[in-house]
Amino acid sequence: MTKQLTQVSPHSPDWYRDAIIYQVYPRSYMDSNGDGVGDLPGITAKLDYIASLGVDIVWISPFFKSPMKDFGYDISDYCDVDPLFGTLADFDTLIAKAHSLGLKIMIDQVMAHTAEDHAWFKESRSSRDNPKSDWYVWSDPAPDGNPPNNWMSVFGGSSWQWDTRRRQYYMHNFLVSQPQLNFHNPEVQQAHLDALRFWLERGVDGIRLDACNFHFHDLELRSNPPATVRDTATVSDVNPYGMQAHIYDKTRPENLPFLQKLRALLDEYKAVSIGEVGADDSLAVMAEYTAGGDKLQMAYSFNLLVPQCSSHYIRKQVEAFEARVKGGWASWSVGNHDVQRVASRWGGPTAPQSFAKLVLAMQLSLKGTPCLYQGDELAFAEADVPFELLQDPYGITFWPEFKGRDGCRTPIAWSNEANGGFTTGKPWLPVSPDHLAKAASVQEQDKESSLAFTRAFIAWRRKHPQLLRGDIEFFDTQDQVLALRRDLAGERSILAVFNLTGEAQTVDLPQSAGAEQLQGYGLPGSAANGKVTLPAFGAWFGYAA
Repeated sequence: MTKQLTQVSPHSPDWYRDAIIYQVYPRSYMDSNGDGVGDLPGITAKLDYIASLGVDIVWISPFFKSPMKDFGYDISDYCDVDPLFGTLADFDTLIAKAHSLGLKIMIDQVMAHTAEDHAWFKESRSSRDNPKSDWYVWSDPAPDGNPPNNWMSVFGGSSWQWDTRRRQYYMHNFLVSQPQLNFHNPEVQQAHLDALRFWLERGVDGIRLDACNFHFHDLELRSNPPATVRDTATVSDVNPYGMQAHIYDKTRPENLPFLQKLRALLDEYKAVSIGEVGADDSLAVMAEYTAGGDKLQMAYSFNLLVPQCSSHYIRKQVEAFEARVKGGWASWSVGNHDVQRVASRWGGPTAPQSFAKLVLAMQLSLKGTPCLYQGDELAFAEADVPFELLQDPYGITFWPEFKGRDGCRTPIAWSNEANGGFTTGKPWLPVSPDHLAKAASVQEQDKESSLAFTRAFIAWRRKHPQLLRGDIEFFDTQDQVLALRRDLAGERSILAVFNLTGEAQTVDLPQSAGAEQLQGYGLPGSAANGKVTLPAFGAWFGYAA
């Protein structure tokens, strides 16, 4: 018999290590007023569904006031809700409902840049000698009128934009309409800490820190050298951004003291943080930013948000982080609002639900706090959005080789009715016809559905502390079969083997000899005489002998 794990107190300083994060992209979750865009009351209406999954933390992507040129990641007021999503009162209602269900709320903090119509930038660009003139990154042109260096925008082209008011360039790491804040100015840091305190006072339990290594830049504005190895994890291979080694425009050492200030504020409220890291060596930055217990509690990168899904690749990422980390903690994510849905990215256009189940079980067996993306529990594949309906400026710029992020952002199909029950109006992006057949209401009636598996596996995992807190060790196997062991003092070691292919596999795993197969995890597989036999997309869990 497996003993029930005693739930860690939410006031324990490392309670987040036992948690599962569920990301909500508010534009596409649930529309309560028929305008075609999801909103805060819509999320509140679906909190019972989220709680039924067994997750612990709800990460909500930005809902702050914004011109929506980057769909909320361009903020014009850090301390208010955009009317598109509701009101502050709606947010307070959401917090209260979530807490009543035992859910914690994590909000996005986009600190590195603002919208160009933020009051801070309006004042900063008005002259060279106003009180906020140094709140953003400004530079005189080169003698020939060109930008001061070769820094590039993630979204294409130079990261410098000429401004006729100041007759200077301002920096933008993303859209031209997202000017870069100057974090070397202590007033900028304090303004962000004050805005964060505003939300912590309202009951927020944690933050997800967007582009958390982009805060500081090199004061000498030195040009980046060419990349020795092209970065294809942070950006696609058609984006020239990956051709530079980004050592001067981001991931600067000054960021560490700021993260310590941020952590000190969060600790006042017993709140947690998770940082998004997009860097040339993301795993090293993740380890650095979570080390020492005085910066971020968790970090994640794009390393498992890429097309590669071999057992060798996954093992390499986890082992590399573990080798570098000093007391820190990873959050392994295989899907979010910025990348193609994992069912398509790893499984191809015809991936069955059994593949989605296998990926979920594998993700939840790695050492770290899992972060799930809305719709992945329903095995949604990437939606096909035609060019004429694209909304994402990133995709429009790099079309057709890179179609942007709209395919993973289409509205959730709650039912197989018109517009998937998401809205009574015209949805801001089309609901995928393929998603209607997998709608939540349809899967609620199917005991073998991906939704049913997600609920059952999360509940099963919670009973095994080894899978939450244990150390991790991998075993050599053939490619596309991932084998690992989780060890926790005072508990029996657990072996887990995953077949990432659509064909049956037999694995020589001497560690499995004499092992006791676990029950209740919901995937097919067996072991005997030191061999593990797995059908297509099968898995096996057992106590080591």
